[in-house]
Amino acid sequence: MLSFENAPPFSAPLRFFLTAPLFAVLAGLLLVIEGPVVFASRWTPGALAATHLLTVGFMLQVMLGALIQVLPVVAGADLPRPLALARAVHVGLTGGGLLLVGGFWFGLPWALAGGALLLGLTVFLFLIVMWRALLGVPSTSPSIRGIKFALLGLAVVVGLGLLMALALAEGWPLPLPLLADLHAGWGLAGWAGVLLAAMAYVVVPMFQLTPGYPARPSWWFPLAILAALLVWSIGVVFDLPWLVRASQLAAAVAGITFAGLTLRLQGKRRRAKADATYRYWQMGMMASILALLMLGIAAVWPAASELDGWTIGFGILIVAGGFLSFIVGMLYKIVPFLAWMHLQNYGATKATAPAMPRLMPDVEVNRQMQAYGVALVLLLAAVVFPDWLGRLAGLAFALANGGLAWVLFRAVGRYRQAWLDMTLKLAIKKK
Repeated sequence: MLSFENAPPFSAPLRFFLTAPLFAVLAGLLLVIEGPVVFASRWTPGALAATHLLTVGFMLQVMLGALIQVLPVVAGADLPRPLALARAVHVGLTGGGLLLVGGFWFGLPWALAGGALLLGLTVFLFLIVMWRALLGVPSTSPSIRGIKFALLGLAVVVGLGLLMALALAEGWPLPLPLLADLHAGWGLAGWAGVLLAAMAYVVVPMFQLTPGYPARPSWWFPLAILAALLVWSIGVVFDLPWLVRASQLAAAVAGITFAGLTLRLQGKRRRAKADATYRYWQMGMMASILALLMLGIAAVWPAASELDGWTIGFGILIVAGGFLSFIVGMLYKIVPFLAWMHLQNYGATKATAPAMPRLMPDVEVNRQMQAYGVALVLLLAAVVFPDWLGRLAGLAFALANGGLAWVLFRAVGRYRQAWLDMTLKLAIKKK
């Protein structure tokens, strides 16, 4: 049961949703500037900066904004002063993300350490508020328990990130490559993957009109992911490479199982028309399956990860092809739905809110989706032909995400116009 009466003000999550595409545009422009250098290695300053523009600037922005919206509705948690929390977290994420990216790109230790500290403080403030809100909320559904586990994963990934950023800035002797892999594993699987699954249990049946997820895999998926990550962490601490590889293989199998289950449910949807959200999720699932297959192959055959373009290709598939596709697909349902819901509540029975397709027309959404599909293909091709396609792929990616920003800002403009029109109608009726 969803408690929409507990929803926070629309502006609370909206500020995150409108900021995130701008970070993705910056990532595309960085590729235009750096060109083929970014595709040479995951350790280049440009590659590190672009990665964090997408993971911190885009993914983390949307996911924290979505949690501020979702937690009171899905879990019934009492979130005090959600607008004040949203303002503080948004400023910290934006400023900390820009500082961190600048530190990576320009090699500035003070910016790297300052950005990491600001992000760490911001996220831990968010976590404290979330955990206080969740105290006493029973895990009565896979979504609620998944959110709790995802918050635990977020704490670990931010802690590891803060440790590595300070080690880079201060020159501490740490095994950074091993920690970077573990940081990525906790971030992509323990935080983003578990939260994605927890949200999918609600939004896929709700917006794509599919059957509900089966109970048993829904309850066990986050446990399987967290168990694999804990074993991975033990393997790193005690220098047991075979244990690390075994846990990576287990995480890959769990992720592929979830993706396959979601594709099967989508095949049973009751809506005949395949809209942009459905297409984005299809693209995201296929890209994620390919990326997880690469992870599984590298776990069984470690030499594969040393092949030219293997790691960069994996990163593009799992981040740009997988998580960004899922997030954009959900934004195209969540933003117009929230706008319609707030307008409907404002007008009550005296003024009718415009339908969701009027707030965000399909023609705009479909054009942006096509542009994003072209950008993703170019990014993958640039892994093989970086000299020819690196800058072109960056330009296409910047334009596609600029299109996302345009679609979202247009929807907000229509929402505000509808609010003014409804205010006028209500004033006339009172007279």
